[in-house]
Amino acid sequence: MITSPSWRGKRYAVLGLARSGAATVRALLASGADVVTWDQDETKRKAVFDDWLDDLIVNEPGTLEMADPVEIDLTGFAGVVVSPGVPLNRHPIAAKAREAGVPIIGDIELFAQAREYLRSHRVVGITGTNGKSTTTALIHHILETAGIPARMGGNIGLPILGEESLPVGGVYVLELSSYQIDLTVSLDCDVAVLLNVTPDHLDRYDGFGAYAASKARLFAMQSKDHDAVIGIGDDASARIARSLSARGEHLTKIAPGACMDQSRWPSLQGPHNAQNALAAIAACQALGVPEAAIDAGLESFKGLPHRMERVGTVGGVAYINDSKATNPESTAPALAAFDNIHWIVGGKAKTDNLDACEPYFDHVRMVYTIGEAGPAFYQMLHGKLVTGYYETLANAVAAAHANAEPGETVLLSPACASFDQFRDYEERGDTFRGLVEALP
Repeated sequence: MITSPSWRGKRYAVLGLARSGAATVRALLASGADVVTWDQDETKRKAVFDDWLDDLIVNEPGTLEMADPVEIDLTGFAGVVVSPGVPLNRHPIAAKAREAGVPIIGDIELFAQAREYLRSHRVVGITGTNGKSTTTALIHHILETAGIPARMGGNIGLPILGEESLPVGGVYVLELSSYQIDLTVSLDCDVAVLLNVTPDHLDRYDGFGAYAASKARLFAMQSKDHDAVIGIGDDASARIARSLSARGEHLTKIAPGACMDQSRWPSLQGPHNAQNALAAIAACQALGVPEAAIDAGLESFKGLPHRMERVGTVGGVAYINDSKATNPESTAPALAAFDNIHWIVGGKAKTDNLDACEPYFDHVRMVYTIGEAGPAFYQMLHGKLVTGYYETLANAVAAAHANAEPGETVLLSPACASFDQFRDYEERGDTFRGLVEALP
């Protein structure tokens, strides 16, 4: 794990004990910090003490206490480390920490603080509303293909503090959500990448402008001679790029609609992946990766689960798991990438429209709406496309299997969050894969 002597003897509160929170507690304790931790989920609280306590007493120099930081005196604490999932615009911890004069930070800020104690390295930070997981994994893969030591972490689901530190010359590749950027104040990325900014997570921000400003902070934290790579296919991102025009050769703008031969990159199909690939190429070029290694990495990249993932072919019909597409803007590229689609869409809606998807409706043969948004989507699409409401994913897969013909594609690209019927998008995608594997 990544530790830092700068945390020794200091007192921290850690709110949220999912993957990043648990890794944060471990790293702080191993560094000699005293930690008060809490999660509203009793199961996660019990797991800390039931699974860790004996080991912590024996092996870690810090001390561990379980208490809700909202209920205790925070005076003298070095920081409150919150999970990115904690809504600071609504959670009482924000006011509590402010009253005590204690900074609210995240695990990425702790990583930034630890950097001076790590061996010589560089950091690539990738953000954007859509495409950041694929681009993060692609950059990491290209670096490994080139023989450059690399670690991947952040929003992609790998807590960076839980990773082993790199040897000299290594590169940390971080996927950064807007929430993680909000909780970070000193991360100076050697290369910072912004793919796009479209409406999302607006329940956490005071309008779209505030959400875009959160993304822009990734560049505000950078040294001016470090490299910025920005997709300029939307107005918000283009404005951010213009604000950085003084960087000159240290600013690379990725224009939409660039002509590329993607035929050699089987896991990078569709116009959105053209942008992802261009951003990854620019980032790796800024790091000095040889062109031959970049080409080899693009060709050998296998993609990520739940992101336009081909999970099987049954009776000549391809089944594609794009469960990670949790808003219409991230579904649109999947619709653009295939023809003759049997589209499974629905879940817990983030918007009241599918406007971003409409330019690709001519790629769709039939629509199968599911979940909480299913009835509304049915009403929205009925009359434009052949549409049915099937309520559950299992019903939709069975119907699509019955209707699809060889050469066509069954696409789960829900354009919605999963929380109405599933724990997360991963469980939804895994369920889809299981249903496909069970088809006769």
